[in-house]
Amino acid sequence: MTERKKMSAIQRRLIPSYIFLVIVALFSVFPLYWMLTAATNTTQEVAQGKILFGANLMVNFRNLLASAKLWGAMGNSFFYAAALTVLSLFICSLAGYGFELYHDKGKDIVFAILLLAMMIPGVATMIPLFKMMSKMHLLSTVWGFVLPTVATPFMIMMFRQNSRNFPLEVMDAARIDGLGELAIFFRIYMPMMKSTYAAAAVITFMNAWNSYLWPRVVLTDPNSAKTMPILIANLAGGYTIDYGVLMLGVLFCSLPTVIVFFILQKQFAQGITGAIK
Repeated sequence: MTERKKMSAIQRRLIPSYIFLVIVALFSVFPLYWMLTAATNTTQEVAQGKILFGANLMVNFRNLLASAKLWGAMGNSFFYAAALTVLSLFICSLAGYGFELYHDKGKDIVFAILLLAMMIPGVATMIPLFKMMSKMHLLSTVWGFVLPTVATPFMIMMFRQNSRNFPLEVMDAARIDGLGELAIFFRIYMPMMKSTYAAAAVITFMNAWNSYLWPRVVLTDPNSAKTMPILIANLAGGYTIDYGVLMLGVLFCSLPTVIVFFILQKQFAQGITGAIK
């Protein structure tokens, strides 16, 4: 009985903490709930503050298809984000692998200089990058979108830090068995670092999908399909804004990143903590 009383006393002391966490969770979830309900209501209902689901979803969907190239923007965003994610994972993991497992003083100096690039705001490099892409005739192309961010200091640092837990004995055993350095990277390093790859994939895909400023600058062809963030900005930039259509567009823009995160959330948590499988 004494132990039960102690447990009940502990539980009673935790009640305020649970109440606080529930309130914070509700505040965190409410914007998502409001986005869902607004996508089913008319502009007038959204402006009046209605927070219940309405019956205007299909009307908003038809208006969205009529006013914007939704599927073209979705396809563009997915293609650009997928291309950037695949290339970035390969290049950044190869760089992090080389910096950590073959490091010397010279590479440490190069890595320190690379980290200094993280302190330079992206806006400061926008004009030089645009001029470079223009001279290389890469405007309104996937390469113009991908190349400026295909290798970021943060991703290289992430792979380098997680590579510190990689067992060097495995590399030595592989060399004894006759594997070359690239074979070690592809056949041993990559499978053992899959959680880090998953975390990096989530971060890179989300950043690429949500990128607005650089696509706005580099995608100069007015006839080509834009990305989803640009489409949302165009919907919100008119003289009259249909908030139901706008919220439905935001919902379509949010779904891919939510799906990717929920599919890889377990591996994401392991990769952030530096786990090796």
